[in-house]
Amino acid sequence: MRFLLAVLLIPLMSYGQNRVQTYIDQQMKTDSLLINAVVGICAVDAGGREIASWNPDMPLLTASTMKTITTGLGYEVLGPDYRFSTRLAYDGRIENGILRGNLYIVGGADPTLGSRDTIAFPVDSIFGIWARAVKDAGIRRIDGSIVGDDRIYAEESIPGSWSYGNIGYDYGSGTSGLSFCENLTYFEIEAGEEIGDPARITPVGPYAPGMTYINEVTTGERGEGDNTEYYASSITPIGKFVGTYGVDAKPRKLVQSNKYGPATCASEFAAFLHGKGIASKGVTDVRTMAFDYTVPRQQDFTYLAETFSPELRRIVKVTNTISNNFFAETIFKMVGKKLLERKTGGEWMNVSYSQASQVIREYLQDRGVSTYGYTQDDGSGLSRQNYVSPRFFTRFYAMMAKSPDFAEYLSSFPGPGRPGTLLNVLRRADPELKKTIYAKSGSLSSVRCYAGYVDSKRGLIRFAILVNNYDCPTSRVQPKIEGFLEELAKYGNNQ
Repeated sequence: MRFLLAVLLIPLMSYGQNRVQTYIDQQMKTDSLLINAVVGICAVDAGGREIASWNPDMPLLTASTMKTITTGLGYEVLGPDYRFSTRLAYDGRIENGILRGNLYIVGGADPTLGSRDTIAFPVDSIFGIWARAVKDAGIRRIDGSIVGDDRIYAEESIPGSWSYGNIGYDYGSGTSGLSFCENLTYFEIEAGEEIGDPARITPVGPYAPGMTYINEVTTGERGEGDNTEYYASSITPIGKFVGTYGVDAKPRKLVQSNKYGPATCASEFAAFLHGKGIASKGVTDVRTMAFDYTVPRQQDFTYLAETFSPELRRIVKVTNTISNNFFAETIFKMVGKKLLERKTGGEWMNVSYSQASQVIREYLQDRGVSTYGYTQDDGSGLSRQNYVSPRFFTRFYAMMAKSPDFAEYLSSFPGPGRPGTLLNVLRRADPELKKTIYAKSGSLSSVRCYAGYVDSKRGLIRFAILVNNYDCPTSRVQPKIEGFLEELAKYGNNQ
């Protein structure tokens, strides 16, 4: 009788618990590597029914999976055809070919201005349009400064919650109302002749005018490689290199953050104009100018030209595919600006992170998306004050699935075996199975996350897996996470 009862229960157990939940219960919850970690999982089918879960309502660090929320908001609020703009203007008057005033580069937060990414328009073509506008206005000399005007965003290149150790590196370059070259600067580094000798670090630009670089890097032991660190102040134009660079390490290029995008853009354009025979007295930005001079309102300028970024859809594709933090931060603040303007009915300047966060929360609530388990402090996920539950991801993805632009949004997600951050994920899995996964990865110290969709035979599955606070190398946790992704895809495709 007991045997018969057990046999009868087997189909009921199989029906009540699918292979994905079984994998979580038997392969993840029992794993010693995950016992002391905090794991949140939620997978929901096209009808909103829960497929599998583990702490689905627990808010956790998201790392770069946050970009899928930021870019989704960009699609919904700005639209895929949105273009960031940059305008050229002046104050004062033009007399006999001389501008008795200043020339302003009025930033509209274009994240691609001067960028080396392939989607960006060549900076010489942008500068060429501006230079022609200057000449067409009859200006042959500028008896004033070329000024970078970044007032569209608040004077905060990064949110206060970013780790100090991140802000010198290329992935820690913050956005600004007027940026240049993704607010990055480039250097060449070469070891000294002997161990202990100073390493040679040469700035190759673009960099802010008046920038001072302190080099305390010494030549290290053989096999040591690059152990340099870079710290950049946002208060005064000083950058500092410390650490060691192995004596046998080959010369290489370093890419670091630049906290002075507006002044850098002004300086680069001043050099371009000088090459065209148009001189100016100097370069500055409106924040520095304000110490000694009453800066005119933007609406009081005389405008000469306006140039635009590529469409948002192209910027989003790069943001999600290669996980570009800078692009994500710029989108986040612009979404906040546009929502504030909708709310107030007027133009909104000096948009801050806190303002953007608050108005985005209100927008989601107005759209009927519960913000329980959702705290977004930045656009890229680098902040350790981002706390989002796996279930919120699935709610947000449900909203996006109803968007007329959903197909484009979905195509911006990388996937296993495809170009982007998931290229080497599930390397041995069925290629046809991998094609169904559209997911963004995210990593911080002791944080590994994936969130996205499985476009399956059962319909569109929405999911998030957020793993925080594990005390082992990520490479040891990764197989169990990939196992979950594979089981979810198999479930969706009836394998």
